[in-house]
Amino acid sequence: MAKQTEMRKKAQQLAGNKKKKQSFRDYIKGVKLEMKKVVWPTKKELAAYTATVVGTCLVFALAFWAIDTGFLVVLQKLLGIKI
Repeated sequence: MAKQTEMRKKAQQLAGNKKKKQSFRDYIKGVKLEMKKVVWPTKKELAAYTATVVGTCLVFALAFWAIDTGFLVVLQKLLGIKI
């Protein structure tokens, strides 16, 4: 708890200098402070999220393929074109 309070104080000190142009070193310190706050997913969560994204992409790809094929068939019959 004390560590979080200390990090918040440091972040507020860096944020208080917004009017003054920030040096590169201060920028890097701010980035490091923010990266300490990040909660990274576990391997199990990451695998689940990845599977969800890949599955969703596959579903949409198949849906767009089916719609495109349907339009192609309809246009071929309407226009009498063979491809």
